[in-house]
Amino acid sequence: MMEHERFMNEALKEARKAASEGEIPIGAVIVSGGTVIARAHNLVETLNDATAHAEMQAITMATERYGGKYLPDCTIYVTVEPCPMCAAALAWAQIGTVVYGADDSKRGFSLFTPSLLHPKTKVVKGILAEECGRILSDFFKTIR
Repeated sequence: MMEHERFMNEALKEARKAASEGEIPIGAVIVSGGTVIARAHNLVETLNDATAHAEMQAITMATERYGGKYLPDCTIYVTVEPCPMCAAALAWAQIGTVVYGADDSKRGFSLFTPSLLHPKTKVVKGILAEECGRILSDFFKTIR
């Protein structure tokens, strides 16, 4: 559990960067063998690209660094439950484990059955959920 919290804190750093850039504060890191191989945050507004979610950016970085399109030995830590688009991309990348903080009861992948993730992907949820949710709700309070 301590390792999950350590890497979720790294994802939270990315979420804070996103907020400081006016992006929805979602951050992600991908870990392989105990080492962060990719770190990213939402860039939707910056790139004017609806697909520039933190997870999508992290997958691209990790596959480049990993040297292949599949990430079965990797874990992604993301501050908010991935959306269906990101879950499907994680499935195509065959990510080994998805660890997320806050649930997304409106747009999260868990709303869909069967799961959008690869059948072998493990899921761990609720890591630092309160902090992950707070950074998001605080951001929306400031823009509304």
